Amino acid sequence: MGFLTASDFRKGNTFEMDGNVMVIVDFQHVKPGKGAAFVRAKIKNVITGSIIERTFNTADKFELAVIERKEMQYLYSDGDLYYFMDPENYEQTPLNQAQVENALYFIKENTNATISFFKGAAFLVEPPNFVELEIISCEPGAKGDTVTNSTKPATLETGLVINVPMFVNQGDVIKIDTRDGGEYMSRV
Repeated sequence: MGFLTASDFRKGNTFEMDGNVMVIVDFQHVKPGKGAAFVRAKIKNVITGSIIERTFNTADKFELAVIERKEMQYLYSDGDLYYFMDPENYEQTPLNQAQVENALYFIKENTNATISFFKGAAFLVEPPNFVELEIISCEPGAKGDTVTNSTKPATLETGLVINVPMFVNQGDVIKIDTRDGGEYMSRV
């Protein structure tokens, strides 16, 4: 295990602090005219998702947190648990709603997602950046509705509701960018 000092902070670094795994969201090195330099950082608890701002002495030292990321296949849900399978050894990992969060709006059964683990415990499910899902309900589009800035709500097969252009219809399969909560990209 390596160590990370506050003077070496970079966005995306993960480290252990007070028994929690933290990721650096933003940081700023401050060198005042008088006194010692320090680092002001915005850090996020990767397990709970809470973000805090904190000031660190540049010599503060933290143990690096090694996050393992695995591509796994979403198999099924039994109501309370969501089962993911490691394609290398076929082991199944059950995750609860808090661990899966909104990722299920973008993944269907038998599709892949990236699972993050810390010391063998899963804490985050990330869908692929782009997914293709079918629209199960939306208002019908009128012929000639091709204005690109005019949208309507559509419910997708996973239950997610997003805004789509007027010309998209029920039954269409659309491509979605999952990184900002689900944004329409194109019709497939």
